[in-house]
Amino acid sequence: MSDGKARDRSNDILYFKRHLELLPDHYTSTDTNRMTLAYFGISALDLLGVLEEETSGEERSGWVEWVYAQQVHPNEGREVATQKQCGFRGAPYAGAVFDSTNSKVCNPYDTGHLAMTYTALAILIILGDDLSRVNREAIVSSMKDLQQADGSFVPCPGSSESDMRFLFCACAISYMLNDWSGVDRERALEFVRKSESYEHAFGQQPDQEAHGGSTYCAIAALTLLSALPTALQNQDKTVAWLLNRQRKGFHGRPDKPDDTCYAFWVGASLKMLDAYQFVDTQALREFLETTRTKYGGYGKVPEAYPDLLHSYMGLSGLALQDDTKREGGSRALYGPLGISERALGWLREGTIYWRKV
Repeated sequence: MSDGKARDRSNDILYFKRHLELLPDHYTSTDTNRMTLAYFGISALDLLGVLEEETSGEERSGWVEWVYAQQVHPNEGREVATQKQCGFRGAPYAGAVFDSTNSKVCNPYDTGHLAMTYTALAILIILGDDLSRVNREAIVSSMKDLQQADGSFVPCPGSSESDMRFLFCACAISYMLNDWSGVDRERALEFVRKSESYEHAFGQQPDQEAHGGSTYCAIAALTLLSALPTALQNQDKTVAWLLNRQRKGFHGRPDKPDDTCYAFWVGASLKMLDAYQFVDTQALREFLETTRTKYGGYGKVPEAYPDLLHSYMGLSGLALQDDTKREGGSRALYGPLGISERALGWLREGTIYWRKV
């Protein structure tokens, strides 16, 4: 590795470490999503192959306790509504008491959230937790009430959002907990099928424009449901649509500029469809070098200031490439769950819901 590449890698490590220690003030408006921001930082250090080297055991244990403190358990003996609010919240807001052993619903608006539950479980797995304190029964029971008549999911009780993002989250949670009883699989599959556009990629909902991000969510959900390739009726045309999203980097829709995050969204979709060999990886790496910043991390486009989402997605896009093209020490990514292959091994071998199978 050249000195320049070594410096870039060192800056990336420092970038993610700093954001795990203290978030810049412009993230204040995203405080309810702090779990996902933590996932970006922790998973990034894992993909860089330095999680154990660059953090102490005390730090990692503290992160595990913080995640468990965001778990919402049902309030036994109280109103039935609290039995439907379980999962992980995004941060200790809304009057929630810091309690990593038995966090109850603290008010009517305190609920788990599917996206936060997905990233919470991913963090715990990456950090080597065995998931023994995860209330699987409460989570999958709550998910049953979040699935809509059309097969999609809302993220939490009372939400008006229901689309492919949260269907993917429900599938990822079910896979990690090794329990699919919270998902009506046939209805979920039907929603995915109906969301395929005339271009043979996927929108967030039926009759919506195809998009690289929602196409990833659809293909990852089908992968986790063990429904590929039978549920994908036009796989060659889907692959063609995805490949046509590359100029040098990838973009999410026709006639849009290349954007760092699609190195993951589109790249991982092609990987799951066994078509990543058709990607011009050299051109992709050259584009990502233009969005990699002197501060560490990646911006959305060249000369943009780095942010956690694009920094993590740029790194993840590189982690899809084979061993000879990844930077020294970097780990491979498992696309359907957005965690390293190393963490996937721990999920299957070290967590209680898989170890007992």
